[in-house]
Amino acid sequence: MAKKTHLVRRKNISFFKKAVFVFFFALSAGVMALTFLFLYYVKDFPRPEIFSERQLSESSKIYDRTGEILLYEIYGEEKRTWIPLTQISPDLKNLVILTEDANFYTHFGIDVKGVIRAVLADLKIGQPVYGGSTIPQQLIRSTFLSMDKTAERKIREIILAIELDRRYSKDQILEWYLNQIPFGQNAYGVEAASRTYFNKSASSLSVAEAATLSALIQSPYRLSPYSEEGKKKLLARKDYILERALAKNIFPDEIIEKARSEEIKFAENKTEIKAPYFTLWVKQQLEEKYGEDFLMQEGLKIYTTLDWKTQQQAEEAVRLGIEKNKIFNAHNAALLSVDPKSGQILAMTVGSGDYYSEPYPAGCTPGVDCLFDPKFNVVVGTKKSVGRQPGSAFKPFVYVTAFEKGFDDKYVIVDEPTNFGFWGGKEYVPQNFDGLFRGQVTLRQALAQSLNIPAVKTLLNLAGLADSIKTAQNLGISTLNPPFGPAIVLGGWEVKLLDMTSAYSAFANDGMLFPPSSILKIIDKKGDIIEQSQKTPKRVLDSQAVRLLNDILSDNAARAPIFGARSNLYFENYQVAVKTGTTDDFKDGWALGYTPSLTVGVWVGNNNNEPMAKKPAIDSAGAIFHSFMDKMLPEMPKENFLKPGQN
Repeated sequence: MAKKTHLVRRKNISFFKKAVFVFFFALSAGVMALTFLFLYYVKDFPRPEIFSERQLSESSKIYDRTGEILLYEIYGEEKRTWIPLTQISPDLKNLVILTEDANFYTHFGIDVKGVIRAVLADLKIGQPVYGGSTIPQQLIRSTFLSMDKTAERKIREIILAIELDRRYSKDQILEWYLNQIPFGQNAYGVEAASRTYFNKSASSLSVAEAATLSALIQSPYRLSPYSEEGKKKLLARKDYILERALAKNIFPDEIIEKARSEEIKFAENKTEIKAPYFTLWVKQQLEEKYGEDFLMQEGLKIYTTLDWKTQQQAEEAVRLGIEKNKIFNAHNAALLSVDPKSGQILAMTVGSGDYYSEPYPAGCTPGVDCLFDPKFNVVVGTKKSVGRQPGSAFKPFVYVTAFEKGFDDKYVIVDEPTNFGFWGGKEYVPQNFDGLFRGQVTLRQALAQSLNIPAVKTLLNLAGLADSIKTAQNLGISTLNPPFGPAIVLGGWEVKLLDMTSAYSAFANDGMLFPPSSILKIIDKKGDIIEQSQKTPKRVLDSQAVRLLNDILSDNAARAPIFGARSNLYFENYQVAVKTGTTDDFKDGWALGYTPSLTVGVWVGNNNNEPMAKKPAIDSAGAIFHSFMDKMLPEMPKENFLKPGQN
């Protein structure tokens, strides 16, 4: 009996040893299999540290001169602005964690309970949906992996999420996530989303707005607030998130109650462009220099020369001016403002200032028969349509040339009917605007009163045709093409408002010309300056000749016989030099004027070249000029021009 018991004991020990051996063998085999599986799946993995090396596409932004007014954002498929975690609303961070990964700060990259729940749910419905993804998993998936719902991709996702969590702090992972997650409307990251939906930074969201953005993450397009059904579902999910936040004691009751009652106001769903004609012109210049893709991806900050307050005054003056000018059959206008001491463009506006407004009249064909075409920037023109005839606004180029040659304002010319011979195959016999002749007049009277016959005589007999054209070209008038004739002094050749205003700024700056500029500096995403305005002035006119010209163009008494003592060109207690221009066929009206601190050019007319009523430019362009200057002069330094002969 004892022998039998001993044999049983030996068999039990032997079985135990075998069981232990099998267990450890199976365990080793399992570990080896898992190791092999791990190595198999990670052999081609990108390194997790690539997060700190990769360059996400960031949209470029065009600002006003202060950097406080965003004029336009240039982006491709992804509109994104990278901001550090410290600049993101704590409420938003807490609510995103609550909705997307409640155990974010305690798990090791994956939430085991969440995975188990997701697997059980998958088994019930019979197909893989793989819910329960943590923030590291979502980050890995959106960065490195496809969205295919396969077991292999899920294993890869889990392994790399664990590795990501091991290598980096939770706050670093959260910062990457919040700057990358899509929110719809091409907005990626919380800053772009906050700007898109609420027109504010992610640092200043209310609790209700933060809950709304958190709700969007689940399905940005299904929950879009820009569809009636989407908005209804989004707000319902927002309320659900607030209830969860209350249950988890993330906020006090009174905060949740306030958030529940807050009306969510979404920004209008449109591409907003402030100062559109200026901004789109700047964008065009940047694209020509850097390329469109570079601007869409490199997160540049473009600080322009535009002064937002000046721009608002310009838009208001032009908008109101157009409404009044419609009685003259003038349906469009443009205004350009330049700092003559730097060449920097301070304001640029066309028409109503709304680039997306409808052409006028209804049913017209833009570029063909519209009185107003919102897509055409008459300030800069195009290669096909260089500009407009300036009328008498061209005369100062001729007179200042004569002054440079030694003629002064007291020189006498006879204003009388004159045949200037054959030019362009026909006799040239110009008339004064009012059809009258004044006999002997000085150059001061002739220029101040804009008399045509003395201007042609000054061109041909004093200044010289070739030298006058050279003066205009030296001042930046880039559109003059031969053959030339005496009608050029009366504005018979096309010019651009940009060129004309810049040229007049040389008069304001004592004969020194700064090329017009629109960009102050460009900074890349690292904070390095890649471009900075370093314009240098060039002397293009003799200072004494310019001072004489300025003295005449600001002489209200000298121009009063034609324009009146208190016309649109007069500003009490201010010295303002100004010249108007009206074309013979009344298709264009101009007013160009300046102080030592500000140069302004105004054009009025119609896009289709339809003539206006037979009214001089002082009534149309002059009215807009006066309205704008009347607001700007009190804001500018009160300066007078240097006197002729003054050193």
